[in-house]
Amino acid sequence: MVSVFLRSLLYNLVFYLNLVFWVILGLPTYALPRAGIIWIATNWGKTSIWWMRIICNTRVEYRGLDKIPKGPLIVASKHQSAWETFALLQFFDQPLYILKRELTWLPLFGWYLLKAGMIGVNRSAGGRTLIDITRRAAEEIRRGRQLLIFPEGTRRAVGAPPDYKNGVSLIYGEAGVPCIPVALNSGLFWPRRTFLRYPGTIVIEFLDPIPPGLKRHDFNARLQAAIEEASDRLERAGREEQVRLIGFSAPIAASVRS
Repeated sequence: MVSVFLRSLLYNLVFYLNLVFWVILGLPTYALPRAGIIWIATNWGKTSIWWMRIICNTRVEYRGLDKIPKGPLIVASKHQSAWETFALLQFFDQPLYILKRELTWLPLFGWYLLKAGMIGVNRSAGGRTLIDITRRAAEEIRRGRQLLIFPEGTRRAVGAPPDYKNGVSLIYGEAGVPCIPVALNSGLFWPRRTFLRYPGTIVIEFLDPIPPGLKRHDFNARLQAAIEEASDRLERAGREEQVRLIGFSAPIAASVRS
């Protein structure tokens, strides 16, 4: 455990230094097309993943890359960690996120989000926000972008019961494009609300795309079943690997799925 603590401490220091490096390097992209800032963000993500492997002995395995459709797309991912917010960027040339409006107010980092064309959400605006976000997201997707969205809305601890929201199904119905579900086990290695980073293998798996045109209920059921079944499988394998490597598994939620 001491080794995990010290490696985590070092990685967090390197992670933020790496972020500062790429933020400074990316300053000229303010005067360039959006592709410039996407390149900066993608390489920041790649180097963050590389440093995690070097320092924390946390490797990454990507599965199902051949299943990713070309062109406009909804990418609906399990969300257990901050890790997937930057790890997914490398697979899409025009990524789009829906995020808290307050993030765009941050100096430099928030300006990058605006330059990248991300959609800020005013959560205090109520129901009108959902209608507006659905319309704006669908418009951007139809222009050829790939929406990276977390159907549960926020990070969920490993083992927590699923809590899928309606937002992704509304956008799916409005945009009329395929949706690819994404399963993962990142929360075992980069848990939420702690600086600890655990060794092992993060697996991110792209599942069979869901074609456009399904009814909202059918889409929701198919999406949740696909993500949860695959994520449960990846979590079990990840816990077994952690026990082999360090003698224990990272803590999971108190209310574990049955």
